[in-house]
Amino acid sequence: MSSAPALLLVHGAWHGPWCWQPLIDELPDLDVRTVALPSSGPDPAALGDLYDDAAAIAEALEAIGGPTVVVGHSYGGCPVSQAAGSAGDVRRVVYLCALMQDVGDTLLSLVNGAYPPDWDVHERPGGAGLGHFDVHDPVRALYGDVDPDLAERCVARLGHQSLSAVHQPLTEAAWRTVPSTYVLCEDDVAIPLPLQEEMAKHAQRVRRLRSSHSPFLSRPAELARLLRDEIGLS
Repeated sequence: MSSAPALLLVHGAWHGPWCWQPLIDELPDLDVRTVALPSSGPDPAALGDLYDDAAAIAEALEAIGGPTVVVGHSYGGCPVSQAAGSAGDVRRVVYLCALMQDVGDTLLSLVNGAYPPDWDVHERPGGAGLGHFDVHDPVRALYGDVDPDLAERCVARLGHQSLSAVHQPLTEAAWRTVPSTYVLCEDDVAIPLPLQEEMAKHAQRVRRLRSSHSPFLSRPAELARLLRDEIGLS
């Protein structure tokens, strides 16, 4: 096994560790780990929240027990920001077309408090943020340049996403204390490029991919090369 830092991959909303497999296949010589976020899953009544996700990431980092580069995709950037500054031995955080907000911000802070039109929101009575949300037209929103057969297989595996997780504020922001890279995905429609560019101002380095929202599925070899560069192997 390489002496390079371990790589911890943190998925976004609706997904699970399964989404990373094409990328993992391109990194056979590295210690690549994944984490399943409690806020995403098949049972809307059993979903965790942002802080549960951060606790899962912290547990994964402690289990690695050594130098680690953390990659957060999309919503995964939120719990990564919450956890990666104070758990484990994190050498760099890579925000892959990810949410990158500051202490006190929620995910909804980035979109003026309104649910994005791509979200299919199912609120429960009893208070703001109770319930879950799905995604309208996931192929268009998430998999624009993914092979159509692979995209359809991924759609079949998508879960529900906790609504409370997007209402909860960060109490930590890892990028304030840990070196960070933002990877802009230029053809993303789920997180428009202008919003990515605004968030990327927080990052120490900015990289670009000509891809839609899920380059680990559409361009895994290219993404693998970029990540090798970020952990100092090229």
